[in-house]
Amino acid sequence: NVSVMPKLSIIILSYNTRDITFASLETLINSLQKTAFNSEIIIVDNASADGSVEMLKKFDKQYETKQISITAILNKENVGFPKGNNQGIAIAKGEYILFLNSDVMVQDIEWDKILEYMDSHPKIGALTVKVELPNRELDKACHRGYPTIWNAFTYYAGLEKITYNIPLLNRLFGGYHLTHFNLNKVHKVDAISGAFFLTRKTLMDSLHGFDETFFMYGEDLDLAYRIKEFGYLIIYYPLSSVLHLKYQSGLKTGKKKTKSKTREHFFNAMKIFYKKHYEKKYPFFINSLVYFFIDFKSKVS
Repeated sequence: NVSVMPKLSIIILSYNTRDITFASLETLINSLQKTAFNSEIIIVDNASADGSVEMLKKFDKQYETKQISITAILNKENVGFPKGNNQGIAIAKGEYILFLNSDVMVQDIEWDKILEYMDSHPKIGALTVKVELPNRELDKACHRGYPTIWNAFTYYAGLEKITYNIPLLNRLFGGYHLTHFNLNKVHKVDAISGAFFLTRKTLMDSLHGFDETFFMYGEDLDLAYRIKEFGYLIIYYPLSSVLHLKYQSGLKTGKKKTKSKTREHFFNAMKIFYKKHYEKKYPFFINSLVYFFIDFKSKVS
């Protein structure tokens, strides 16, 4: 076991993605072994039924080293994404916490540089690297603006797509994914994705982690929003990158029941976020329109 306190705690939520989780853990351990600091990996399994539990029981004994400790929390029921991650936060000992999806492969990460960057910029509340999809395009969820009424309208009306590469217009119509920024440079954003979400343990304790009103989707956006409200910065740091296989246990799975339940959570999360952060800023008829639109989208998409 790691005798010195870990600098980094990595929390991975696992749900019916056994083989991908295994591959993700292997690449993670290989990359952490090259670092100058100690780390711990906390895997929270949300009652997987695909052999993940058996795999994890063996995994922590086989892969633990002097530098890396591994803990598995095996839930008897699926408690959702926020609550599962909060279980990890509760036992994390690192100065930094990284929320990492179980379908993210970390090959090109300069861990030491990233943590040095966080050390020297104490006002950074959260940071993400360049999260790439298998086709090498950016996973847009890692580079987000807030879903204000205007940003959501321009995105869903297709205006962001049309103006994506047009200077000035992309600043006006591309606020949902901040399309006017140079994606190869470090800069501030409004929100990042829970696929790779690096933050500080003290901050998570102050904010009480994720809001458990969400079940899945929206909770990372909400956490980023609260981190900024608390006076900290959210940083997009593309000097390192990870590969996100995406949709392995969510929206694009082949299982019809999983798909419809997931879609319900997705649109429900939009309502929770809007109610929590925007409803009080607008008159009743605007709010009614927003909720009508979300319900409409949930039925047609």
